[in-house]
Amino acid sequence: MPIVNRVADLHPEIQAWRRDLHEHPELLYDVHRTAAFVADRLREFGCDEVATGLGKTGVVGVIKGRKAATNGEVKVIGLRADMDALPIEERTNLPYASKTKGMMHACGHDGHTAMLLGAARYLAETRNFAGNAVVIFQPAEEGGAGAAAMIKDGLMERFGIEQVYGMHNGPGIPIGSFAIRTGPIMAATDAIDIRIEGHGGHAARPHKCIDSVMVGAQLVTALQQIVSRNVDPLESAVISMCEFHAGNARNVIPQTAELHGTVRTLTPEVRDLVERRVREVVAGVAQITGARIDLTYERGYPVTVNHTAQTEQAISIAKQVVGEGNVHETPPLMGAEDFAYMLEARPGAFIFCGNGDSAGLHHPAYNFNDEAILYGTSYWIKLVENTLAA
Repeated sequence: MPIVNRVADLHPEIQAWRRDLHEHPELLYDVHRTAAFVADRLREFGCDEVATGLGKTGVVGVIKGRKAATNGEVKVIGLRADMDALPIEERTNLPYASKTKGMMHACGHDGHTAMLLGAARYLAETRNFAGNAVVIFQPAEEGGAGAAAMIKDGLMERFGIEQVYGMHNGPGIPIGSFAIRTGPIMAATDAIDIRIEGHGGHAARPHKCIDSVMVGAQLVTALQQIVSRNVDPLESAVISMCEFHAGNARNVIPQTAELHGTVRTLTPEVRDLVERRVREVVAGVAQITGARIDLTYERGYPVTVNHTAQTEQAISIAKQVVGEGNVHETPPLMGAEDFAYMLEARPGAFIFCGNGDSAGLHHPAYNFNDEAILYGTSYWIKLVENTLAA
C-alpha cells in the first residue's frame, strides 16, 4: 500500500528540482529554461528518446520497458505534466520564491513537472514493465491550449500513445489522498467580450443619452437569468461577468462600456444552450435600449471527461498508494483544464493529488506542498508498472 521506497530516497532531489523551477517561473509557450531543464534531466536518466519542440516548447521522453508483452504487442501509456506559471506577483516570502517579477508558480505546475521527472528517473532505472512509458511535459496550460498544440504536432501518433493520464494538485484535499470521478470532472470554458456603444452626455440630461452603464447593468442582470431560468436545475452552468469598464467622471454619462466574463459548462448540450441564449439576450438588450452592442463569444477548453475503464484503473492504483479510505469521489469542478484535449484524442483519466491545507490555486500565497511528491510520484510509477504489466 505505501509509497515506493525508492521515491522516498529520491524525495530530496525531486524537491530540489521543484524549488528550482519555482524560482524561475515562465509563462505560456515561453518556457524555454524549464523545457531545457526537463530535457537535460530526461537525457541524464537515460530515456530512449527525448524529443523537444512539440507544441512549440513541449518535451517528450520515451522509456522502454525491459519485459516483453505476452502477445508480442507494444503497449504505450502517456503521462502528462504542465510546465507554465502565471502572471501573478508572489506573496509567500519563501526562500525559493520567484525571482521573476510578476510571475509565479501559483498553480503547482512546478510540482507536477518535478513529480513526473521523479517517476521518469525511477522508470528509466528499473524498466519493470512491458511496453513504452511516454512522459509528456506540456507548455501553455494556463490559457494557451498547449495540449492542443502538442496534439496538432503529432504527439499521439508519433509516440503511439494508446491511453493518457494527467494529474493536478488539489488544495483542501488532505496530503496522502486522491480525488477523482468518472465522466465530466472539469468544465468547458468560454469567453464573453462585450462592447456597448451608447450616446454620451451630461449626467443631468439622461433623456438625451443612451446610457452605456445602464445598458451594461441590464446585460449583467439578464445574463445571470440564463443559468437560473434556462438551464435545467439538475445541470450545471456558470456565467460570471468579471470586468465592467466605463466612464471617468461622476457627472458624465459615458459613450461606451466594456464587459468581459466567462462561461463554464459540463456538457455539450448546455454549452450550446448557453451560447445561444447569450447571443439572444445581447441582441434583445440592444433592441430595447437602442445601444449598439458588439459581442465576441469565443469557445475555449472543452469539458474534461474521464473515461470509465481508465478511471477505474487510476482509482485502483491510487488505492495501492494511499489506501482505499484515502481515494475519494470528487464532484465536478467548474474550473477548466486543457488536458481535456488529450482526453478527446485518447482514452484516459485525470486525478487530483492532495496538497493539504494550502492557499488556493492562482492565489499569490499559494505554494505546492512538497510532501505531495511522495504520493504523486508513486502513483505515476505504479500506474505504469500495473498498466504495462507483462
